[in-house]
Amino acid sequence: MAEATAEKSEVGGGYAKYVTGVLVIVYVFNFIDRQIVTILAEEIKADLGISDAQIGFLYGTAFAVFYAIFGIPLGKLADNWTRKNLISIGLGFWSLMTALSGTARSFFTLAAYRVGVGIGEASATPAAFSMLSDYFPPRLRATVLAIYSSGIYIGAGIGIFLGGWIVDSWNAAYPDPGSAPFGIKGWQAAYLAVGVPGILMALWVYTLREPKRGQSEGILTEEHPHPFRETWKELMSVLPPMTLVTLARSGGGAPVLTRNLIGAALIALGAYGLYVLTDDPEQWIALGVGTYAAFSWVQALALRDPATFAMMFRSRAFVYTILGFPLISPVTYAFGAWAPPFFIRVHEVGVAEAGLVLGVSFAVAGWLGITLGGVVSDWLKPRTGNARVYVGLGSVILSAPMTLGLVLTDSLVAAYVLNFIVSIFAACWVGAAASTVNDLVMPRMRAIASAFYILMATVGLAVGPYAVGEVSDVLAAGGMDPGESLRTSLMLSVGLLVIPFVFLLLLLRHLVPEEASRVERARAAGEPLGEDAGATA
Repeated sequence: MAEATAEKSEVGGGYAKYVTGVLVIVYVFNFIDRQIVTILAEEIKADLGISDAQIGFLYGTAFAVFYAIFGIPLGKLADNWTRKNLISIGLGFWSLMTALSGTARSFFTLAAYRVGVGIGEASATPAAFSMLSDYFPPRLRATVLAIYSSGIYIGAGIGIFLGGWIVDSWNAAYPDPGSAPFGIKGWQAAYLAVGVPGILMALWVYTLREPKRGQSEGILTEEHPHPFRETWKELMSVLPPMTLVTLARSGGGAPVLTRNLIGAALIALGAYGLYVLTDDPEQWIALGVGTYAAFSWVQALALRDPATFAMMFRSRAFVYTILGFPLISPVTYAFGAWAPPFFIRVHEVGVAEAGLVLGVSFAVAGWLGITLGGVVSDWLKPRTGNARVYVGLGSVILSAPMTLGLVLTDSLVAAYVLNFIVSIFAACWVGAAASTVNDLVMPRMRAIASAFYILMATVGLAVGPYAVGEVSDVLAAGGMDPGESLRTSLMLSVGLLVIPFVFLLLLLRHLVPEEASRVERARAAGEPLGEDAGATA
């Protein structure tokens, strides 16, 4: 009884709020390290002699593919091991990789460090979603996950501001790069400056208390006796060619292996065709490997954990959720990546000014939008079960015309104002999406479900910034001014918002009944649950 009382007091209490604050700071570091490349893009291009498409690859694909691949096994580890330890170790690793980016002297070296940043950052969000879902009751879930996710925009804003300020200050102090300490350029100094503090932050995260898994819903889950063994199995299910061995050992017969090989061949054929079209082998090799890894993992999950597979992929609501919400991200990531170069090229502002104005705008407006979206979702939820879907639809409807206005206006003041407004509306859906994913599965499945949701959102990071950069390169090669080519490419990308809008409309039909039948569906799929499971949900 004393233990149950202690668990109850932890749910939504003062310590839960403290943990939320610490995890928000972790996510801020996550996005500082991820986003800073956008304000450094022009400096990196000039120093390393690379194209817009390669900048899109560095910002998006090099990071995103490995973030997505390793998010699956690290999500499994978060479901089975101590989540705060996993976040602490991951934070230390990605901060080290960020600092090492400041030593890069070539495109491929910088890309390798970006891969390391992606692997490290994959540890944080699935584990954080799972922890916070245990520290707060379901009725507050969208608000809490939105507050956590506000770190996206705070971190992105700080990264853009800091990067611009450091580059400008460094170049002013050392106009001759040969006189700088160790010959470091401004963009390299920026990477070093933002990477080192995260290593110290990792020690703070290690001091957090781990909540009881499932305590907020009365579905307490026993700790797994062999978390690393299970994580290794999960890793082998996403790393080619071990994917085939994993499928065979999981009971996959000839039909399963044949489907896997046919899928691999189709993915390879598609990647080759895109390589021929764009002449960017690193982009399509990386994206092809990531796609095959995800495909193989879904096959293996169906064999090893049919209950989790059923709760995710036999749920129309879950499928429409991981398509509808994440497919907003190609557009939002593209604008996040290219907004600083857009203002520098089109409106001819300096790096320091772009970093200051855009950084503050992203941080304040993004925080406001993502928090309001979560609060509105939870406020509307008792009134309509589709509240979170309506927030997602509203985000698309309101942000699309504002984004077109931002791109097309020739007024710098109007562009800055519209960028602030767009940052509010474009951020509203994030907390609603994360809470919907967690609401549709059982507690022991939350981190792995969140990892797959993040994988789907990360497709936008892999495709959006690269595609805008590639189209910009093609238009510039045809004689268009570099600023106008980027403007046109960004304008065309807004049309992609039609796709998530359709999937969210489809989600409206299925979300309410499938959330209500969650426990029954889990039992039917073979999940061992007591009769009182979910009584407090």
